[in-house]
Amino acid sequence: MTKTMKRIVGDEGENQACKYLQKQGYRILERNYLRKWGEIDIIAHKKDVLYFVEVKTITANYHINGTDWYRPEDNIHTWKIRRLKRAIQTYLAENNLSIEKEWEFSAITVVLKRKSRELYKLEHLENLII
Repeated sequence: MTKTMKRIVGDEGENQACKYLQKQGYRILERNYLRKWGEIDIIAHKKDVLYFVEVKTITANYHINGTDWYRPEDNIHTWKIRRLKRAIQTYLAENNLSIEKEWEFSAITVVLKRKSRELYKLEHLENLII
């Protein structure tokens, strides 16, 4: 099956996010945990805390001033958060992790250069409330 450009860009963003997390001392447990009702891009672990990470990637033409009008985090919509909550609850239940298990939700936004798809910017938005 041929990947769409959107999927290619998304995969590269997730690869960049995993590299970043590993450099920060996180251990990647799982990628693309998928259920009918939601998906978790990255599940990681660090210092007895479980991290559920949503990755949002865009490509952009960055000019002299370094800004575009669109940000990757603009793609985290209310319906996406609802689906993430259900997927997180399912993951915790399937892995017999008590509700008291410490976990956090975060997002990593990735901006790739449009033509080369090289990393331009990566930002880790930690401990978000969902």
